[in-house]
Amino acid sequence: MKRVIIVHGGAWKIPKDLEKPCLEGVERAAKLAMNCLLDDNSALDAVEAAVKCMEDNPTFDAGVGSVLNAEGEIELDAAIMDGKTLNAGAVAAVRNIRNPISLARRVMENSNHVFLVGEGANKFAVLQGFEKFDGLVVKRELDRWKKLREKYRGTMKFSDKNGTVGAVAIDSNGNIAAATSTGGVPFKLSGRVGDSCLIGCGLYADNRVGGVSATGYGESIIKIVISKVVCELLGKGLTAQKAAEEGVKMLERKINGRGGVIVLDKKGSVGISYNTPKMARAYMTEGMDVSISSV
Repeated sequence: MKRVIIVHGGAWKIPKDLEKPCLEGVERAAKLAMNCLLDDNSALDAVEAAVKCMEDNPTFDAGVGSVLNAEGEIELDAAIMDGKTLNAGAVAAVRNIRNPISLARRVMENSNHVFLVGEGANKFAVLQGFEKFDGLVVKRELDRWKKLREKYRGTMKFSDKNGTVGAVAIDSNGNIAAATSTGGVPFKLSGRVGDSCLIGCGLYADNRVGGVSATGYGESIIKIVISKVVCELLGKGLTAQKAAEEGVKMLERKINGRGGVIVLDKKGSVGISYNTPKMARAYMTEGMDVSISSV
């Protein structure tokens, strides 16, 4: 089986000043993950490596570049899934963790649970040896929060502009894995959880059909469980590209939702679709150069 990695850095209206850093960021993540696969590591290792790379990049709304909620705090969501076993791990509303995707994997591998949230997830992080990380607030997001605080002061509204990072990989054994991570939407209410960490919504992986990572407006993506829907379309015989397109069409048709998906089928074929202005993504197949695009 040829090894393949595909990553995304969020589907939204990427500003011109961030487009180049976004493309460079997804390219770096894809290359790192492919090197991981070529060293005979698993698809799980590859998607974790790709997402960690983007969590460490302040360009993206994940890890160190995350947006602030209405209270001026950062709460992070992440999930990872193994297509071989259907095992998964997820965390939501965790604070002061640099790489929540790694914490999600620990939940999957070192606990009897699938999903930990808030204070409980942070306590688990301490037990797993994760160090508290206080360097999450970047000036770009602090400035954005100050503007949104004036705009939405005294209301229950929040901005719908957001980003997510994600990855799907297939390794030499044909095993598939998917992962996602996000800081959520700017000025969200404290405790808000989006699609990224919800299995079947922000991601899904099943060796029998393929894997998906989604991005966009979480409240819409959750309602149609888009990643599981796309995997079901793969199971009905649709190509990776057609399944991706049909999933996004359903998102728009049913609830006028906005977002995008990256897809790998069980043969390693790639699918990409989105109905937002742009989606930064990159993919590599073993033996080929990286392909990057945001349009």
